[in-house]
Amino acid sequence: MLVVVVLFATVLLRAAIVTTFVYLMLPAQRTCPRCGAELALIHHSVLRWVLPAVQHRWCLDCGWSGVVRVQSRVMRRAARS
Repeated sequence: MLVVVVLFATVLLRAAIVTTFVYLMLPAQRTCPRCGAELALIHHSVLRWVLPAVQHRWCLDCGWSGVVRVQSRVMRRAARS
């Protein structure tokens, strides 16, 4: 039984590490990584509930579509001032 618990814990640890690195690799700005234009937000009701820390965005200029990180409110306030 102990072996099963240890193996399950290692699987959960690997999943947490991979999820963290994938999240950190997502772009955080609201400009297109290809052309630098402003990205338009695409609303997904399911994505908003399942993963509130990411948004689906689309570039109107070059057609790039992807997922970006949502900036926290503190970061947005500091960027405005």
